[in-house]
Amino acid sequence: MDQTNVSRRAYLAGAGAVGTAALAGCSGISGGGTESITVAYMPIYPDMQYFVMQEEGYFDEMSVDVNGTQFSDGPSIVKAYASGDIDVAMFGIVPAMIVIDRGIPAKVVAANIKEPMGILAHEEFAAMWDPEDAAGSFEQWRAEKGRPFRFGTFPEGSVPDILLRYWLISEHDLEPGEAARIIGAGGANAVFQGLANREFDGTSIMEPVPTKVAANDLPYEFIATAVEFMPGQPAAVTLMNDAVRETEAATEFVRQHRRATTFVNANRDAAARHASAVIGEQSLPVETARKAMDSPLSNFITDPHEIEDGTEIFAEYAHRLGKTDARLTTEQVFDYSIYDGLE
Repeated sequence: MDQTNVSRRAYLAGAGAVGTAALAGCSGISGGGTESITVAYMPIYPDMQYFVMQEEGYFDEMSVDVNGTQFSDGPSIVKAYASGDIDVAMFGIVPAMIVIDRGIPAKVVAANIKEPMGILAHEEFAAMWDPEDAAGSFEQWRAEKGRPFRFGTFPEGSVPDILLRYWLISEHDLEPGEAARIIGAGGANAVFQGLANREFDGTSIMEPVPTKVAANDLPYEFIATAVEFMPGQPAAVTLMNDAVRETEAATEFVRQHRRATTFVNANRDAAARHASAVIGEQSLPVETARKAMDSPLSNFITDPHEIEDGTEIFAEYAHRLGKTDARLTTEQVFDYSIYDGLE
């Protein structure tokens, strides 16, 4: 994970790998107030608001210091949250549920995006794909290739993983692991490399991976998108611990988040530059970042109400997979009051 302080008071030079011990106690909660907050984020488009808030200087306008820490995947953020190293996390709805289910006092205060997932498959499979006979398509692949179809995506229980399982089970009445293998590959870069190296035949993924795939002329294409089978599908959200949520810093953060969403939807070119800068231009060139902004998966929002229905589905699947002990309710997951109270 990489740590960057983007506060109005100081800049911590030398952003790079740091241990969680270096983060411990950096939330600065004291005397009933908040002096600084630590924000976890990931190098994916569902965290676009973070890129904008950092690069546009929105954090500088807050009354607290904001320390940003980059993680490659949700499970790593869950571990940091459990250790008390994170105050705010911008990551998947399922990892957020895991944090809440473990009894850590936190709730989702904003959504970052909706319907951002796509199912990609190798062009050879896409040519044989029949959504009316999904089982037959996977059987044909197995017969021709001598092995089952391999989906590579984020770890089990992540948003991409659960969406893929939902699509197979609820849309096509197929059992994951039988019709097709699901391989937990790690983060976005690992998925991209797996596709490039032909370790996978397809994936369930968000931007900017599909656009990077196209930019590198890799032979994969969409066979489904979330909006087609789960309108309002949740993905990355903003989870905030109670120590911050009960202070004015919570309102400030959500207000800047909403401001960033407005900026993204009105200034796609600038937002793409910010994404490239934060993710890294070598990994995400500006031109590719800009193309990803025009993707049907790039639907940036702040209003948490917009993902409520989809969250109920994800809560069921998270419980079914054993990722949460309880099937969480929307009341347990969300705190709408901060967003609804914005002027």
